[in-house]
Amino acid sequence: MSDPVVVAAEQLRRRVPGGVGRYALGLLRGLRELGGQPVELVASRHLGAGPDPLAAWGFPVRASVLPAPLLTAAWDRGLAPVRRAGLVHSVSLAAPPVRPAHPRGGAALVVTVHDLAWRAYPEATTARGRRWHETALRRALEKADAFVVPSDVVADALVAAGADRARVRAIAHGVDHLPVADTAGAGRLLRHLGVAEGYLLSVATLEPRKNLRRLVAAFELARPSLPEAWPLLVVGPRGWGDAGLEHAGRAGVVAAGPVDDGVLAGLYARARAFAYVPLDEGFGIPPLEAMACGAPVVVSTTVPSTASGEGAGMLEAALRVRPTTVEGIADALVRASSDEPLRASLVAGGRALVAPLTWRASARAHVEWWEHVG
Repeated sequence: MSDPVVVAAEQLRRRVPGGVGRYALGLLRGLRELGGQPVELVASRHLGAGPDPLAAWGFPVRASVLPAPLLTAAWDRGLAPVRRAGLVHSVSLAAPPVRPAHPRGGAALVVTVHDLAWRAYPEATTARGRRWHETALRRALEKADAFVVPSDVVADALVAAGADRARVRAIAHGVDHLPVADTAGAGRLLRHLGVAEGYLLSVATLEPRKNLRRLVAAFELARPSLPEAWPLLVVGPRGWGDAGLEHAGRAGVVAAGPVDDGVLAGLYARARAFAYVPLDEGFGIPPLEAMACGAPVVVSTTVPSTASGEGAGMLEAALRVRPTTVEGIADALVRASSDEPLRASLVAGGRALVAPLTWRASARAHVEWWEHVG
């Protein structure tokens, strides 16, 4: 296509970009490595001091005159369309309207749908959030020419919601985005938090869907059976609602807040075990990050990204548990952090699972899908 692909990267203007933001950054990284595909970015007005951080990726940025809340509201109402594009790709359901690239044809719209969690677990989403997601999904089903999803699980859910199977392409995320571990920075953080070398780790945006309340309950149940009184370190920004960490500190749970990627890699590498047990997930990047850094992983059966590590002839990549069973999570925490032969096997299986998952490969699959759709 002669006109550029315009990536709607508004998620990267959010206070907490979350997993969608991680995907958006990974896609931009992969596209930059690939080269050859003309790409421009569209987002709301940059309000911070200094240069626009989106420009650091080397792609032209179409910054709206509108700030983030107003631009999203405008897109919801079919206003502020993207013009002069061969194809528009939105990294989330917050998708812009499009206008024809030239008089004889229109720009195709591709939308990434990360999950339909608000339907599976409505209690883990605000009423306002459910209404917005339902409206945005209906709009995407009507307006989008094609979809990208991170897993076959989400593809099935999207088809059940009304999408044409032929318009849906499952493309796995990459996991090669973490820098070399900042071991010194991780050590300083642990000392500041009063955490010794041994600890269990969880990484997530703190919100109800991440099921931290049950994870904390499982940790409290497991702790007497651990070889040492290791704490549970929880890393991540606060999202919304009840995060389930009101007893942090009193029960050996330490909330660290958000950390930069180098420190995060250092924390993964030093953890006795990593746990991620969300109620629902479209893909699941944190457990893959942990595997890439050599941590044994406990993950819920709702996380598609680790399911491909199952099967005959393959090393087990993670201990998979039902997210609603506190006793099962507790048993897995003990085994993953204490059983040395099992830990070694999980680490080997995890590294094998993540080896082919690069953002370059993910970006290449996106470009191939764009060429097919456009």
